[in-house]
Amino acid sequence: MSAHGRGRPQQGNAVDGTRGVGSGFGLPAATALVVGSIIGTGVFALPSALAPYGPIALVAFVLVTIGALALAMVFGRLSERVPGSGGPYVYAREAFGEFAGFLTAWSYWITAWAGNAAIAVAWVGYVEVFVNKGHHTWGSLGIALAGLWLPALVNLTGVRNIGAFQVVTTVLKFLPLAFMATAGLLFIKAGNFGAFNASGGSALGAVSAAGAIALFSYIGLETASVAAGRVREPKRNVPRATIYGTLACAAIYLLGTLAVFGTVPHAQLGSSAAPFTDAMNNIAGGHWAGNLVAAAAIISGLGALNGWTLICAEMPMAAARDGLFPAAFTGTRGRSEVPAFGIISATLLASVLTVVSYTSFTKVFTEIVLLSVLTAVIPYLISAAAQLYWLVVRGRQELERRRFARDVTVALLALAFSYWSIQGSGYQTVYYGLFTILLGIPVYIWLKRPNTAAQTTASTGDTETEPAVPTTAPLSKAARTARPVGLPTILRRVLTTRHQH
Repeated sequence: MSAHGRGRPQQGNAVDGTRGVGSGFGLPAATALVVGSIIGTGVFALPSALAPYGPIALVAFVLVTIGALALAMVFGRLSERVPGSGGPYVYAREAFGEFAGFLTAWSYWITAWAGNAAIAVAWVGYVEVFVNKGHHTWGSLGIALAGLWLPALVNLTGVRNIGAFQVVTTVLKFLPLAFMATAGLLFIKAGNFGAFNASGGSALGAVSAAGAIALFSYIGLETASVAAGRVREPKRNVPRATIYGTLACAAIYLLGTLAVFGTVPHAQLGSSAAPFTDAMNNIAGGHWAGNLVAAAAIISGLGALNGWTLICAEMPMAAARDGLFPAAFTGTRGRSEVPAFGIISATLLASVLTVVSYTSFTKVFTEIVLLSVLTAVIPYLISAAAQLYWLVVRGRQELERRRFARDVTVALLALAFSYWSIQGSGYQTVYYGLFTILLGIPVYIWLKRPNTAAQTTASTGDTETEPAVPTTAPLSKAARTARPVGLPTILRRVLTTRHQH
């Protein structure tokens, strides 16, 4: 097996180490993982976050949807060629080497747990339709933390429970959204939309800024590829689950957001903590319909957090097994090899972020969303670049002309979309996001430093003692097999050559 495949579940193997058709995710569960991860509480909260830009945000949503579909096609192609858990990390490492793989895994890991904090904050707005209606800060915090830890407990019970929970919550969340995206369109009033561009700036600036927020709605389209090692027949099912799930979400998102914009007055929408609930109340009158939507949003949030909690642990586990993430992330429990350390650590970090940044619903949600989008777009961009790199190097030889042209077009579109999303995130978000990503460099150096001394000793073949470098974890297989020549070895060889003359 190549270095790129070490440590990942083998294609066709069950996640519990046995072979069998019932031990992993089938196509329905894999599609539910994609839909459940994309449709969290974000779609239920995004109309409020997009309201300051006005209906021009819907134009941004259309553009984001096109870009998201291009990314889904890219991930589908990549998963066919490079199977195994890890998704963007695997693709980056395969195309561009260890450092690119590490930065991708680091950035995506931040996206996963920071995104969970954003989902939990949005989830609180719908729980508070029933409890803590005064939105008291400590009560809201308690609800958010409960929303983070309940899915973590489900994840710790095993993969089968994760899959079953995901399918049930996906079905329950889809019904009210489908209603809003169909019947809700009949109740639209033009006067509710307000000014087309309410941002006060240029149309291009408004579309870019709204697009960066809207992209959060589609984060998760790659989750089937991240957990590919737990999917049965991954070469067949992962691409299909990715495309089907993204298409279904795109239809619901576009039509549902349009319906909310047209049924809730613009002035009210900007300050709403539960815009879909307000929309349903305006359609049906009273509060019973809105309460049904709020209940669906609560279920939806739990389903999204359930899927994302697994993803928070899957990618770092794949990187850790390659020696590119702390070894603790390889720790698993039970027959289904649940990545317990990754689940618990990510939930703790999401909890800390929620507690530290919780001030008001809209501010917290939007700020965390923008950070999550930026750290997600970097892996998206590198994945699109990996696909384009493969097409340039080997695509002409292995693909027919028509498919080659189509795949190049899709990869370029996904790449351009990723750059546009970064630009639309805003200077402050890019600054803090880039700083957060670059914080991973010292971690990478720390991870590689213990291995360098061992590799140098192995490469010399000398019996003399080298200075020991303390380490707290056993070396990875990659570290034991690689044999680069270090500086001390080079110097010794030069001196030896001189003495021989």
